Amino acid sequence: MSDRKRLEARKLAHGRGLYPAPLNEGRSRNMQANRRSNTKPEVVLRSALHRLGYRYRKDFRLDLEGVKVRPDIVFTARKVAVFVDGCFWHVCPDHGRQPTTNEWYWTPKLRRNMERDRTVNTALETAGWRVVRLWEHEPLTTAVEAVVAALIPTSEHVSDVSDDG
Repeated sequence: MSDRKRLEARKLAHGRGLYPAPLNEGRSRNMQANRRSNTKPEVVLRSALHRLGYRYRKDFRLDLEGVKVRPDIVFTARKVAVFVDGCFWHVCPDHGRQPTTNEWYWTPKLRRNMERDRTVNTALETAGWRVVRLWEHEPLTTAVEAVVAALIPTSEHVSDVSDDG
């Protein structure tokens, strides 16, 4: 789509009240720069996991009983789905904040994001997947430890108890 058509479509959507008009051009560029995938925290985590020898798929679509899911990192054979959630977009309890501008748009949108996260978690767990949700602000070592722990089969978590008596 050309820039001109995109601008016209955006003006029509603003006119219909589908989403707010940007406050200024700088804010508009900032919001357009937000990525759905390949965010910095996600790329750093993937690099660390790759260095440890783990292989995975990124942004891999899973179709589960009427729910389409795109985890950030997917270990298909081990059925582990990893999400690196942004504090604003997923309403982090530590750093998430209520929007002060265009609340009519942002509050329901962020609520829908949280509801979708719960739905996705349930669908994955029902299908036998392990779900790892990480916040973008978590230290890399903590994030790597959480993913590695999820990759270890539960039988390996149980220590071997001998009957030598």
